[in-house]
Amino acid sequence: MSKINTNKQAIEAVLTRGVAEVIVKDELRKKLASGKRLRIYCGFDPTAASLHIGNAILLNKLSQFQDLGHEVIFLIGDFTGTIGDPTDKLAARKRLTRAQVLANAKNFKKQASVYLRFSGANPAKVLYNSAWHDKLNEAGLLDLAWHFTYGQMIVREMFQVRLKENKPIYLPEFLYPLAQAYDSVAMDVDVEIGGNDQMFNMLAGRDLMKSLGKKDKSVLMMKLLVDAEGAKMGKTTGNALFLDTDANNMYGVIMSWPDEVIVSAWELATKEPLEQIKKLAKTKPRDAKMKLALTITALVHGAKAAQEAEARFIKTVQKKETPSAIKKIGVTKNETLLMAAAKYFGAAKSKSDLRRLFEQGAVEVNGAKVKDFNQAAKSGETIKVGKKDWFKLN
Repeated sequence: MSKINTNKQAIEAVLTRGVAEVIVKDELRKKLASGKRLRIYCGFDPTAASLHIGNAILLNKLSQFQDLGHEVIFLIGDFTGTIGDPTDKLAARKRLTRAQVLANAKNFKKQASVYLRFSGANPAKVLYNSAWHDKLNEAGLLDLAWHFTYGQMIVREMFQVRLKENKPIYLPEFLYPLAQAYDSVAMDVDVEIGGNDQMFNMLAGRDLMKSLGKKDKSVLMMKLLVDAEGAKMGKTTGNALFLDTDANNMYGVIMSWPDEVIVSAWELATKEPLEQIKKLAKTKPRDAKMKLALTITALVHGAKAAQEAEARFIKTVQKKETPSAIKKIGVTKNETLLMAAAKYFGAAKSKSDLRRLFEQGAVEVNGAKVKDFNQAAKSGETIKVGKKDWFKLN
């Protein structure tokens, strides 16, 4: 078992860096200083096939607790993912099967290993919450439900909006906080980590543990990475940076972030010392952003791939030169430019997104803007989409 680090500065850094609120902070500080090994967890519902930058913020905080020597659990919500967390959702999520959820989670551990150690000294544990939820029968579920009231659940803002708009609220999503709360009970955790938008669900777990006579769980809420309008950068808002994005696109996406995001992204998603981040905050926004793009891309893809991505970005975006290596996309005589673009982007962009890019004049064919996405795709043409995406028709 690894030694617990009780250094005051290290503990304070864990409790403050990127943290919005801790419940209860003084108690957790005492627990960390005691030298007792705590069990810390964060849950990730596989509602998409990749983790994203918002998840990376939570993984980064888990890794800080792991570095202090505490037990860290990377929980995959293969049960809760079939329901879908209704937090901030003004309509019910698309229902997923267990098979779909498990398929989405296939590469989660690999992606999480960018931040967490799953081998060696003090390895993080990977657990699936179906292990205990599948064992709950109807009587067990009802017994847990007695610890919550209708009023506690229905008061949530998104449910109130749905009621006013006469939109349905399904019982499984109504009971989602109970399901997440039971995770804390089943694992007997000391601390749960989540975004500050998860406060209701995490506090439900704290209340359930106390109601059942268990330990007094601490809750650590992280700041969110938000865009210039204050909207969360994630799957729902459509501006998420997924961790399976290739190096070139990852670098480019970060460079497209608004300047207001840069300092908080440094603090939340990197392991860079805070002193260094303060210095970077005083540099030109473009320089700080390029450094951030290089750092995060290197963290995920390695230094060599990140440096190559930066060189490509400088050449194609800043100097507006055609890249030396362009991906080739095979097309038939009956295919349109929209079909060719869909082949290039795959699941990264929907056809409606691509149509919008054509209509906005963001697509060039052999250097000339083309808005007609139904135009025939011809072999030999070079296509540029936006500032950074290039491909050649073959």
